Amino acid sequence: MLWKELERIDPEIASAAKKELARQRDGLELIPSENFTYRAVLEAASTVFTNKYAEGYPGKRYYGGCEFVDVVESLAIERAKKLFGAEHVNVQPNSGSHANMEAYMALTDWLKKGDKILGMNIFHGGHLTHGHSVSFSGKLMKASSYGVSKDDFHLDYDEIRKIAEREKPTIIVSGASAYPWEIDFKAFREIADAVGAFHVADIAHIAGLVATKNHKDSVPYTDITTTTTHKTLRGPRGAIILSKKEHSEAVDKAVFPGCQGGPLEHIIAAKAVCFKIAMTGEFSQYQRQIVKNAKALASSLIENGIEPVGGGTENHLMLIDVTKIGLTGSQAEKLLGEVNITVNKNVIPYDQRKPFDPSGIRIGTPAITARGMGESEMKHIGSLISRLLKDPANTQAKIHVKNEVLEVSREFPLYEGI
Repeated sequence: MLWKELERIDPEIASAAKKELARQRDGLELIPSENFTYRAVLEAASTVFTNKYAEGYPGKRYYGGCEFVDVVESLAIERAKKLFGAEHVNVQPNSGSHANMEAYMALTDWLKKGDKILGMNIFHGGHLTHGHSVSFSGKLMKASSYGVSKDDFHLDYDEIRKIAEREKPTIIVSGASAYPWEIDFKAFREIADAVGAFHVADIAHIAGLVATKNHKDSVPYTDITTTTTHKTLRGPRGAIILSKKEHSEAVDKAVFPGCQGGPLEHIIAAKAVCFKIAMTGEFSQYQRQIVKNAKALASSLIENGIEPVGGGTENHLMLIDVTKIGLTGSQAEKLLGEVNITVNKNVIPYDQRKPFDPSGIRIGTPAITARGMGESEMKHIGSLISRLLKDPANTQAKIHVKNEVLEVSREFPLYEGI
């Protein structure tokens, strides 16, 4: 029985864990930044490596007894290098935000006064760490932003070039948290070269797609690429930094001792497992199915009268403007949550509402694809979402949708045997 000792020592935490497992099993997880990691990854993350301090890097530690964590971290590094075709990899970052901070610090000599960052506007799909004023990125550097076109909600690379020529940034950041289209990293490289800037790509959301060539690659066109390991990669919560060899020493110093102390070697072990799985044909098929499912779900929503922003998706996610059907993003999130469908409220480009109660919701397919669902299930799920959102006061509809959600969830069981 899993958690037997936990239940004896701390029944409150054990109870919460059991309830969370039941929540995940009996619902449809559609938040695009979430996923269900592999059993082997869960096992690696719970190993005795959690007991070991290992400040430094393989072969150069500040603690004794690191011979086996050196094996684990070296495997993680070499596997990530092979997976992404990177010249250098640091596997120690604890989160995507940490990785971005460390990347910027590696390239800017610890953020000299006057350094500038140009990133995607958070209200158009960017991330806090791409230069928002409440983030370290916007506080430590002078920030400017680019966004999407009002016409088609795609990035306008000519406009981005004009902004870069005007602002003369030290760093240009590509990548997004809520952008449903492919990103042209080569175009960003050309813009960066034209203004003498470094190019950092944050591929946290699309790393699995990038690694399996289901999205344009960032690594050949960046000074540094950062990514989390728990989204489309299906690994543990954490991050890595991929860089050109010329930046390797600066990256490693920025991570340790610059921003972090002892690395989480149990999580690094889980990252190593994740990277091994990600080099298999089964994983490549999984990534292809994520994209197929996202397109099928978008088509189903459109068929049922709910059109995603921009008309569709090219990756794993989509944005829905629910104000067109008389709801706010918060209302839609709550309604869907009541029938065991988990989404997150999200701003949409040129949103007229505030971030805590925006116009949209964000929907993605990595987690439900991990359970084995395919296009036929996406068609069904799209119809369920549409039925509820278009008739939110219909109690019978809500009961019906929840029963259907439970049925499809149990048809694709999660973590059997736990």
